[in-house]
Amino acid sequence: MLVAVVGPSGAGKDTLMGLARARLADDPRFRFVTRAITRPAEAGGEVHRALDVPAFEAERDAGAFALWWRAHGLLYGIPRDIEHDLAERRVVVANLSRGVLAEAAMRYRLRVLQVTAPARALAARLAARGRESAADIAARLRREAALPAGLDIATVMNDATPEEGAARVVETLSRAAEDARRS
Repeated sequence: MLVAVVGPSGAGKDTLMGLARARLADDPRFRFVTRAITRPAEAGGEVHRALDVPAFEAERDAGAFALWWRAHGLLYGIPRDIEHDLAERRVVVANLSRGVLAEAAMRYRLRVLQVTAPARALAARLAARGRESAADIAARLRREAALPAGLDIATVMNDATPEEGAARVVETLSRAAEDARRS
């Protein structure tokens, strides 16, 4: 089963997924995907495989990505080798764009893990980053896109400590592993 992690900026996706990944590191039922991104490795944010645009496009054209998309001026790719893990009924966990969810659902057994937080917490976290004005933050929160209809969605509210949020994520992923084994 492919578990697509989505959620608004400031929801704590990277924090919770990092903690969940560490907790499940020795569990063979799970694979946490490292995305290919056309962003330098030293740019910060999630750990990723850095590619320049020509290298990304060459890999894409050669079929190296199971899914790929363009967002925020960058290209993102999920490696094709996830298909082996999916065939073995592992849970493949990947941070995806909402814009690629419909395609993912057509191609794979998909569960969406939506990480969110109360609007006040989102605004405070975004403000703490210092990258946007208060008006920009308010606009970002208003334009949060809806998920496509008909998807299998599990929501984790990140409104407590990171450890509590990660425990909720691990519980949700464990249920996905049970469901993947049954299918």
